[in-house]
Amino acid sequence: MEVWLFEALMLLAFGCSWPASIAKSLRTRFVRGKSPAFMFIVLGGYLCGIIHKLLNPAGPDAGFLAQHVIWLYVLDMALVGTDLTLYFLFRKNTEPVRAGV
Repeated sequence: MEVWLFEALMLLAFGCSWPASIAKSLRTRFVRGKSPAFMFIVLGGYLCGIIHKLLNPAGPDAGFLAQHVIWLYVLDMALVGTDLTLYFLFRKNTEPVRAGV
């Protein structure tokens, strides 16, 4: 069984939620309910995954995705980092922005 495939699918699944969160923050400019502590913990987890991949690289006979799954960690970290940045940018807003008002 190709274990790296499940790792890649996990990273893709987790990565799918962050664009929606980022889009909502950009649309409403409101971040109440988001937890920066949680986002820092997630970033730490992704960083540990990257370190693991650097210390235990896929062999030369591994498939393309197995050799490059580290980039999914980098992409997910960038998404979480963007959401965290938006949190600090909009944290003082007390009401969401309503479109068409």
